[in-house]
Order: sequence, then structure tokens, then C-alpha cells
Amino acid sequence: MKFRQLSIGGAWEISPVLRGDPRGLFTEFYRFDHLEAEIGHPLRLAQGNLSVSARGVVRGIHFADVPPGQAKYVMCTRGAVLDVIVDIRVGSPTFGRWEGVQLDDIERRAVYVSEGLGHGFCALTDDATLTYLVSETYNPTGEHGIHPLDPDLAIAWPAADPTLSARDAASPSLAEMLGEGRLPDYATCQGYTESLRSQ
Repeated sequence: MKFRQLSIGGAWEISPVLRGDPRGLFTEFYRFDHLEAEIGHPLRLAQGNLSVSARGVVRGIHFADVPPGQAKYVMCTRGAVLDVIVDIRVGSPTFGRWEGVQLDDIERRAVYVSEGLGHGFCALTDDATLTYLVSETYNPTGEHGIHPLDPDLAIAWPAADPTLSARDAASPSLAEMLGEGRLPDYATCQGYTESLRSQ
């Protein structure tokens, strides 16, 4: 299992070792001890999610209030997606930056997205299936969205006419969320991460 830290602090790409033979394939897609050694604290697994999307569907950009936020370990178990992480932490040196990683059922890569970061994806195939291991259970009052087509973010979604949910299509822009003081604070996110190291 190889870890590559992305250009946005708190986000990693994870590449598992694939072991195949004439029978098929085996891989360890998640190891709590390897992840803890890389990120510096354990990932508390509180909930598992699965989503299936048609080609051209864009979901996101979603995030949760910190504390406690919601860290995510995301993999694509069928098809392919462009997975996107957005730094929406006010005061972060990479605030407003996004980075994309292709996740698919061939390379079997995953991404780890720490608390306070925005997350979304675009389905590159029909029936693209994403599995999430997350650190907190769903809390509708503490979870928010930013419009995925916000021109200030300028995310290069690989879809000519992205399909959005009604909720995502009605989400405010990054500037609106910033103006309303509704974005995570970088120092608070860092402090929360530090508190996890001592648990």
C-alpha cells in the first residue's frame, strides 16, 4: 500500500497492492495501521456509505462542520470517477484550490479526505459505484454544500452537461459561504486533528 500526499494538506491518494492470478484478484483496500502511520492518528470508523451514479453525474461539493467534521476514505468499486478534493478551510495556504484523482475498478486507488475539506466527484461511467468509510455518522444540520460549478472554483469536471441533484444545484458559491462565515476555519481544523493524535 502506497500513500501519496496531495497538494492540499490533509488529503492523500492510496494505491493498494493488487495480487491477481487466473482465479481473479485480491487486495487490501484499507489498513487502519498503515493509514494511522501516514496521517498521524487513527481513523474512527462510524459509518459506511455507497453511492451509484450514471455517467456525467456530479455530486458535491460537500463538507461538515468542524468539530467534529467527517473524514472520508473513498474508493470506487465499480466503473470510474474523477474524485475532487477542495480546500475550503479559511486561512489555509491552499484555500480555494482543488485537486482531482481518478478512482476506478482497475487501479483500485482510494483517497483520504480529512475533516474540513470539501469533497465531490464526477461519474465517468454508468453505474459508477463509490464506497465511503467515514468518521462520523450523518448529521443533516452540520453538513453543507458548495455549488460544484462555482466559477471561482473553476473545477474542470469531465462532463459537458453535468447532472446535479436539486440540493447541489441550489448550493451557494464559495464566496457566499465565506461571506456568511459558514466555512471551516483552518486553525480549528488543525487543532481538531491534533486532538485526535492524543486519543
